[in-house]
Amino acid sequence: MERRERFARTILNGFESYFAEFQNITLAAKSWFENADWHGIQQASSQRIDLYKAHTTRVNQYVELIAGEYLHTLDFWRETRNVYSRLIEGHDNFEIAETFFNSVYGAVFKHRKIRNEFAFVFSPHGDMPPADVSKVYKRYRLESSFDTLLEQLLDDYAFSIPYEDKARDIRNIVAVMNKYLAPRFDLTRDGVEFQVLEHHFYRNKGAYIVGRIVAGEDSMPFVLPILHSEDRSVYVDTVLFGSDKVSVLFSFTRSYFLVDASIPSQYVLFLQQLMPAKPISEIYSSMGYNKHGKTYYHRCAYRHMERTTDKFIIAPGIKGMVMCVFTMPSYDFVFKIIKDRFTPPKEMTREQVRAKYRLVKRADRAGRMADTQEFNNLAFARERFSDELMEELHKVAPSVIEEHGKALVIKHVYVERRMTPLNLYLHDATDEQVLAVMDEYGNAIKQLAAANIFPGDMLLKNFGVTRHGRVVFYDYDEIVPLVDCNFRTIPEPRNEAEEMSSTPWYTVGPNDIFPEEFRLFFSGNQRARKVFDRLHSDIYEADFWRNLQDRIRSGHIEDFFPYRRKLRFDRGQRTLQESA
Repeated sequence: MERRERFARTILNGFESYFAEFQNITLAAKSWFENADWHGIQQASSQRIDLYKAHTTRVNQYVELIAGEYLHTLDFWRETRNVYSRLIEGHDNFEIAETFFNSVYGAVFKHRKIRNEFAFVFSPHGDMPPADVSKVYKRYRLESSFDTLLEQLLDDYAFSIPYEDKARDIRNIVAVMNKYLAPRFDLTRDGVEFQVLEHHFYRNKGAYIVGRIVAGEDSMPFVLPILHSEDRSVYVDTVLFGSDKVSVLFSFTRSYFLVDASIPSQYVLFLQQLMPAKPISEIYSSMGYNKHGKTYYHRCAYRHMERTTDKFIIAPGIKGMVMCVFTMPSYDFVFKIIKDRFTPPKEMTREQVRAKYRLVKRADRAGRMADTQEFNNLAFARERFSDELMEELHKVAPSVIEEHGKALVIKHVYVERRMTPLNLYLHDATDEQVLAVMDEYGNAIKQLAAANIFPGDMLLKNFGVTRHGRVVFYDYDEIVPLVDCNFRTIPEPRNEAEEMSSTPWYTVGPNDIFPEEFRLFFSGNQRARKVFDRLHSDIYEADFWRNLQDRIRSGHIEDFFPYRRKLRFDRGQRTLQESA
């Protein structure tokens, strides 16, 4: 027992060390924001993602030494799991500590032999700690006026730098409340109060105050985004009401927040009350606990499989040249497997594709790239796979699958939220929907570029449409940093032979890109192309891309707003823009 005790305590100490360093990085976010150190926030976000792997790798070195000859003995791990379970009983963050144990176990067994008796596939303590969310929010009772309440709230959430014009911001917030909220929510009854999470959420160049307005049995989620002005002060940029707008803020397409939550589950449960349709796994991930988000996702996926009977099928849409994608009709996620051989003209390796996905995980996704969970040796019930899908898997990725009796093991797979492929969405779209979605498509390309991401293959099939109508990129095998590209204008032909040539009459380097050729991405959908040309024709110009490169190289970091620009307050005229 003494060896198992030391073994379990070493893993727990490793978790505590990881969690403390995670918290230390997060605690610095307020100072980065106050100092407008946007590069500091970006670097911290990437550093925090890398932190988990660094700590589990270090712990594995110790446990290998302590376990000795017992390292690969399953009985030893079964008994150690029981010891560890006792050690974390009553721990405020036992659920994340269990995930850390799983990561150490998975590294030892190369993500095989994942059984609940050896690791925490399911928790003996429950999915989440019994959290009292009232401990993590401040209450503001409506006693005189909303102006007074909001002034106190903004004072409590102030920074070391002043508000640009606090009275103006309060007027703007109250104006939206009167226009949008009052017709939908009774603000005149007794006992109205604001419940606000005690710490700001930081991401990119914004800080966010998150809470809800409660009146009797009714509640309304709200968010106040805080931004920097040009004169080293801050201002409230808008107010967001409702689960849908808050859900977009916490979208799977955005980078992880930095928020000071010493007991993350308390924040997660509060946020889940604001966004009932948002999976808890995604809320954990949005706060930077993406590894535990993966654990929680796996548990929910298992339960979904248990209570359904439909089969996995090839995902709707045009088949990819690099990935084989499948899903279930009853399921909101897709599974993506890297093919053994890529369809010509794709020329790259499996490891290069995986590197692209790692780049996306660490990049600012700007609300335009889907987050993914990566699994190794994921086991499924073989009977749940359609014959057509099994035939496809054996054809395009035989090295990635193994059949063991009734089980099908997929050696490597990515899981991401299911979206409607843009090319399919356009088939039945009205003229109004085409206008909106093509504007979104152009904005997606531009915002990715501003985040230093060039998508490469911008075919419509490589973008999806979310339930909120946002266009999101999800095909990563050709992405590169924008600054690595050489954008050129196609030279004019010098003679008739060059003009009639079916092949380029000019030299083309490996990083050369000719934006004039982007019109080819609309082949077969002239209706969409006409709308796009009217809204975003600047994308066809090399100067557009070169100007973006110059801004990035100069150190500029773009603002990425997780809400419509029309919702932003007008600071100059001190009047409210249309917020409907």
